[in-house]
Amino acid sequence: MQKSECHRGVQMRNRLTDNCDQRTSSSAQVKHGTPVQQSKSSSSTSSPESARKLHPRPSDKLNPKTINPFGEQPRAPSAFAAIYSKGGIPCRLVHGSVKHRLQWECPPEKLPFDPLLITLAEGLRETKHPYTFVSKEGFRELLLVTGAPEKAVPLLPRLIPVLKAALVHVDDEVFERGLNALVQLTVVVGPSLNDHLKHLLTSLSKRLRDKKFKEPITTALQKLEQHGGSGSLIIIKSKIPTYCSICC
Repeated sequence: MQKSECHRGVQMRNRLTDNCDQRTSSSAQVKHGTPVQQSKSSSSTSSPESARKLHPRPSDKLNPKTINPFGEQPRAPSAFAAIYSKGGIPCRLVHGSVKHRLQWECPPEKLPFDPLLITLAEGLRETKHPYTFVSKEGFRELLLVTGAPEKAVPLLPRLIPVLKAALVHVDDEVFERGLNALVQLTVVVGPSLNDHLKHLLTSLSKRLRDKKFKEPITTALQKLEQHGGSGSLIIIKSKIPTYCSICC
């Protein structure tokens, strides 16, 4: 009887010991993870995807997912900006307390119009300071010099397409600068502009639909008629039938 009780006591102690070992093993697995879990964790950190994120490949730049299509992309400087930055425009901007002005390196009348006048006309399409001021003011002042008609007329075939590009520009301020330059040009070259006038009137006709441009465009057309003579009126009426002559 005593041997049976002793045997049962040994069995109970063994069960208690086994339960304790199982709890200890479970606790260790929770803290350190099972070998399988450790293997998965290790493999995830050393996966090709993780390595690619830590060390991007050059080809990732071509992946659309890594590029923000709405971010500001760097742009190459325009032709006018590049020429101006290299000193190709023989004047510089002088900032005044009331208004800005240009200071020429030499008297403008001594400067060749080719290609300076065309370059300044190309700058009319700029939208950033100081290029906007330098181009419009430089164009205006160059046409005021003595002998400007003789220098400007031979350049009309190359100058008109540049002015047209400003007149069809979507930016309203660019269009206004182009329109003012056209008026300045017609005052200087007069009827010589008539042969090229039809290439410019289509864009003016479209902008006439905008009420804010109706008055300045009408004034510009009147200047074209005034300095271009009767020949200009025929051309204007053919493209803009609603135009009323200043002679009416």
